[in-house]
Amino acid sequence: MNSLRCPNCSSPVFLETLDCPTCSAPIGFHAPTRGFFLVGAENREIDIDGSVWVACSNRFWQCNWLADTSQPSGECRACRLTRRQPSNDDTLALERLADAAVDKRRLLVQLNDLGLPIVPFYEREGGLAFDLVSSRSGEPVTIGHANGVITIDLAESLDDYRETLRVKLGEVYRTVLGHFRHEVGHYYQNILVDTEERWAECRRLFGDERTSYSDAIARHYRYGAPPTWRESFISDYATMHPWEDFAETFAHYLHITGTVATAAGSGLILHADRVGFTGVGDIVARFSYADRTIEELLADWHWLSLMFNRVNRSMGLGDFYPFDLTEPVIEKLSFVHTLVTDARG
Repeated sequence: MNSLRCPNCSSPVFLETLDCPTCSAPIGFHAPTRGFFLVGAENREIDIDGSVWVACSNRFWQCNWLADTSQPSGECRACRLTRRQPSNDDTLALERLADAAVDKRRLLVQLNDLGLPIVPFYEREGGLAFDLVSSRSGEPVTIGHANGVITIDLAESLDDYRETLRVKLGEVYRTVLGHFRHEVGHYYQNILVDTEERWAECRRLFGDERTSYSDAIARHYRYGAPPTWRESFISDYATMHPWEDFAETFAHYLHITGTVATAAGSGLILHADRVGFTGVGDIVARFSYADRTIEELLADWHWLSLMFNRVNRSMGLGDFYPFDLTEPVIEKLSFVHTLVTDARG
């Protein structure tokens, strides 16, 4: 995420900021221009390039996006993508919705930055939609994707609940944003792999997705991943089925490009003469690698992630990015990179 600033005092703000922490000005995020605007004490209208915008009607539930007044619902584009959510009387679940929606909006900003198509479910059958519901509200919830609909269990926004599952499943990390990025990988596989040639290459790299998914699940949870999985897969879960391998790889592509873009927006440069790299020049993070090869992206990522790992360790935390990018994994990431950059046009 590149650097964002308060329109009133120019102080740095985060993508989810509602009120500037420095001057307390209420601000709203305008997705098309990727900037913040003052929304005022009341929901005043804001003219931006000839269009009229107001604060999203869900600002009470922590949405800081602006909504185009041409939309009768009063909701911003991000909120309109939510197909199902907790009932209005389920306030505890709605609090969790507010937390999870932050990650949903962060995902949408990144997808826009990458130039990926976002066609809503209300415009086309199979379009992108989010069912954000809680297993704590009395119904079973399975995180997943089906025909454009991404389902997220809002209970995952509870740190203790999510951490318990992470340890139980032996995962090195588990985040709500990670869930969003993984599930949207399923969505984009069906959109971006759009020719017989691409499907042939996809199956060569990830395996044949037409094999039984139910059998794959049963096998995975009975026997676990093969002992040599690290040689060819980004994660244990990626070994379960070709669909999951693609989605995990896509999620890591978003992890990497999103973090490097944030570093670029923060002006981060690793000076070779100061950090002691051997045979490597300065590492200058880029906001976009659309015109670069996967090798260039991952070369920068190697040194940046090493620096981030050191920062985490200095705080007594585990590695920021504890994953190995082997040659087979890099080849898969290269395939995803090609799909994404081609989608940009």
